[in-house]
Amino acid sequence: MNGCFRWLVLVEQNRSSQFKVCMLRFALLMLLAGAAVADGTVSEDIRISSRVLGYDLQYRVYLPEGFGEQQSLPVLYVTDGQNYLSRGRMHEVLNSMIANAEIEPLVVVFVDARDPDNLQVNRRNAQFLCNRDYLKFYVDELLPKIESDYPVATNRDGRTVMGLSFGATNAACFGLYGSEAFSGMAMQSPANHPLPELLPAFDEAPLLPLKVFLSTGKPNDNTAANRKFHRLLSDKGYNLQYIEVRQGHNWKNWQPLLDDLLRYFYAH
Repeated sequence: MNGCFRWLVLVEQNRSSQFKVCMLRFALLMLLAGAAVADGTVSEDIRISSRVLGYDLQYRVYLPEGFGEQQSLPVLYVTDGQNYLSRGRMHEVLNSMIANAEIEPLVVVFVDARDPDNLQVNRRNAQFLCNRDYLKFYVDELLPKIESDYPVATNRDGRTVMGLSFGATNAACFGLYGSEAFSGMAMQSPANHPLPELLPAFDEAPLLPLKVFLSTGKPNDNTAANRKFHRLLSDKGYNLQYIEVRQGHNWKNWQPLLDDLLRYFYAH
């Protein structure tokens, strides 16, 4: 860029192609500098000891800029939270969307599926497949902890749970069996095949007071099963947004949909 500014001070530059390139770069920098980005924060890992589960877990909390001046903020609980931060860069999406008034400020709890004493041990398979104790841990232990520590909503209307793959299956289970605690379930590429009873359970249950986001990829992403899930939820009359993308069971599918998901639940 220094070379560009050296050219800018020379009058004869005005006719050169390099001058035009420099001016385009300068205009782009000014545009990027003007883009609003909020200064939200993500906590360090916070440990919680669960009597229900019999072991410790950890989580991190995203707080929007100026959170201390606000009350009853909605809360989004994210399973596989460590991956949504490291690979999904979800905190950056939140900062940008909040700063540009695309969504309202919210608190996000990124729950780690791993053993905090040995991060090589991932408990997601044991936790996410309609484990009633995992739901009880949220309702009896995690939700009260978050609601005592932060200025967030303390009723179901302010709570949504989300996840991907088995984490999306977990969101479905929380919606089905925990709708008294959560009003929203967001599912990215649910992998429901270990639970063949899940869709019949939704079909047999009465229409639950849930707002639902469901997405799937087209190649190698349980597409047929998720289309069936979509049809079932739609036929039951759920408040539903459904998206298909041309990506597989990976972050090229999930990360670009974060703004759609957040806008669906939290648009101003």
